[in-house]
Amino acid sequence: MVRILCLLLAALAVLAPAARAEVPTIEVIVFAGGFNWPIWAAQKQGYFAANGVNVHLTPTPGSEYQLKNLIEGKFDVAMTAIDNVIAYTEGQGEAPVEVKPDLVVVMGGDNGFLRLVTVPDVRTYAGLKGRELTVDARTTGYAFVLEKMLQKGGLKDSDYTLVKAGGVLARFEDLMQQKHAGTLLLSPFEVPAQAKGFNLLGSAIDVFGHYQGLVGATRRGWATAHRVELVGFIRGYVAGLDWLYEAKNKDPAIALFRENLPTMSPELAAKSYDILLDAKRGFARKADIDMTGVRTVLALRSEYGKPTILLKDPGKYIDLSYYKAAMGK
Repeated sequence: MVRILCLLLAALAVLAPAARAEVPTIEVIVFAGGFNWPIWAAQKQGYFAANGVNVHLTPTPGSEYQLKNLIEGKFDVAMTAIDNVIAYTEGQGEAPVEVKPDLVVVMGGDNGFLRLVTVPDVRTYAGLKGRELTVDARTTGYAFVLEKMLQKGGLKDSDYTLVKAGGVLARFEDLMQQKHAGTLLLSPFEVPAQAKGFNLLGSAIDVFGHYQGLVGATRRGWATAHRVELVGFIRGYVAGLDWLYEAKNKDPAIALFRENLPTMSPELAAKSYDILLDAKRGFARKADIDMTGVRTVLALRSEYGKPTILLKDPGKYIDLSYYKAAMGK
């Protein structure tokens, strides 16, 4: 009997790793920053695992690397600006790709959390005249948002210069060294910047009213072939959001934030909590998509994108069937 029991235990020991290995891993490429909080929460609380998936995060140096490698199949899902999806779909992407883009947006994320932050000596839009500002890519992402904000701030194209500097982390570090005069940062990067004397000139959401920022995007072919995993990812993400928005979880949520961003002080992490989890202006409460905000993105790309294309139909870039399945709709 003892011998049989030992053999059974040995067999289970062999089978257990194999069973674990069967849980599919979704390769997700993201921009580095606190806006990944719902994913961290879903990982920490086991919500992805509960929905049958593992999630492996890779930070991207910039949108060009992110979109090229998503399109060409190195990654399965990207948390990226919806403008990037539209740009590459319409042949206006900045990075050359080896295959025809077949991208689709499957869930929302936030309103962009876009803040125009400038060096300490620039306190007004007028102070940016003759100065350089940085962007991730010149023709995708949030470059058009910055141009429109500067225009509404009274500046002409000839009043400033835009310089490519990569993703938000690279631009933040560039700004801290005062290599350039300003940039659009994604919250909560403005929090440590302001603590060091840098200035917040404005927020995109105040200028536009509605703006769709980060979304979950993938390839249509991958989504079709991995429907169960994609639905599981969305469910896990939304569960992470739910956990964050529970008031009783504030302290462990801030602890999780600092675990992933250890340079953040408790005070700055608490401020980040107030910004990112604001009931009206924080993360999209259920990772839904603001269609009015998508139309804002389309209007900006119609105005600034090259070659010029009039873009009006949000449905061309979005498939909510996976989201609806995840939400039981």
